[in-house]
Amino acid sequence: MASAAEQLAANLNVGAFQKATELHKRIWFTLAALVVYRLGTHIPIPGIDSVAFAQAFSGQAKGILGMFNMFSGGAVQRMAIFSLNVMPYISASIIVQLLGTIYPPWEKLRKEGGEAGRKQLNQYTRYLTVVLAVFQGFGIAATLQANQGLVLNPGPFFLLSTVVTLTGGTMFLMWLGEQITSRGVGNGVSLIIFAGIVAVLPQGVAQMFAMTQTGALSGMAVLLIVGLAIAVVFAIVFMERSQRRLLVQYPKRQQGNRMFGGDTSFLPLKINTSGVIPPIFASSLLLLPATVMGFAATADLPAWAQWLPGAVGQLQHGRPLFMLLYGALIVFFCFFYTSVVFNPEDTAENLRKYGGFLPGIRPGKRTAEYLDYVLSRLTVIGAAYIAVVCLLPEALIGFYNAPFYLGGTSILIVVSVTMDTVTQIQSHLLAHQYEGLIKKSKLRGGRTR
Repeated sequence: MASAAEQLAANLNVGAFQKATELHKRIWFTLAALVVYRLGTHIPIPGIDSVAFAQAFSGQAKGILGMFNMFSGGAVQRMAIFSLNVMPYISASIIVQLLGTIYPPWEKLRKEGGEAGRKQLNQYTRYLTVVLAVFQGFGIAATLQANQGLVLNPGPFFLLSTVVTLTGGTMFLMWLGEQITSRGVGNGVSLIIFAGIVAVLPQGVAQMFAMTQTGALSGMAVLLIVGLAIAVVFAIVFMERSQRRLLVQYPKRQQGNRMFGGDTSFLPLKINTSGVIPPIFASSLLLLPATVMGFAATADLPAWAQWLPGAVGQLQHGRPLFMLLYGALIVFFCFFYTSVVFNPEDTAENLRKYGGFLPGIRPGKRTAEYLDYVLSRLTVIGAAYIAVVCLLPEALIGFYNAPFYLGGTSILIVVSVTMDTVTQIQSHLLAHQYEGLIKKSKLRGGRTR
């Protein structure tokens, strides 16, 4: 049996796409929103000496600032108004979702609140985003002001204007992402991160070839990195399309003289249920403490805190501590986010309500236990796949000192978001074709009468 994506692809044709005017509007809106985002990454915050900051950034491009710069689409390199990007929003989402599993009032909102509860939790996420953005914005402003020559007119006004500008940029991107999700095509926040990574990928490729000309990177290393990137793309496509299908049967029932039911269907369980969320969440959590430690490391530290500069140095791409924490966080968020988006008990209850059952498994509690059993083992495979995809290029980056724009995290986000967006486009197109068939059938019925 063909998968849902294959059935959608079979219905995709140029003629149907040209007639889907609503889909055209959604695509144009998405493109316009991403253009606005890219323009904002080139507008520097007021009061910065751009030349001096560019020189200072070049010395930190391979560290925490470089990681920020990749996710912000080069905005950090120019200290633009979108330098924080949507990372405070993602960090706030992590905290709210974690509290939604351990804090009873929020857990009740998440499980029993329905649409109203979801909106309330989203509102809490926005409030927390403001707090985190203000905190990070103040840290960036204080660090800039502490370095001589980077700020034209240091003082309280610069601190206030920088915090307001960076916080406002984050809130605008959060709003823009929500607008893309509702009025455009694809997940807005994921597309913003996707656009930022795609914007800096050419820079990473150019930097890699420049390193071969200077002898810093051998031709064999370039071939190995390019070959690994291609293999990673194929592995991502294969694993993201893979799923375990559980057979669901519906019993026959008689109404009057007619027999209904007796159908079979499949319950698809993806190997990677969490998608690109784990590496994004893991990167965000590594960025947040690393930023705080970076600020603390620049100050006069007491004797008991002299280990902070060394820890900051280890939280960089290709370093063992970074890879260890990154891999552990990826595995954790794979299991955590899967448990958030898929509830075996709710699925088993819905199957029981509609009369469906898994062959050989009792409805209700036994079905929920079996779904949890299967999903846990699929998540082990999915977590291992994401960890390998993200960490293997990191090891090569650390060994060959290659640009980390070509790392597994960026490739995973780009490929996964592209597949998700194309699937949503195909879904809109299929819905348009279905509406057209309904209209045609109504017209034929009217003519027959």
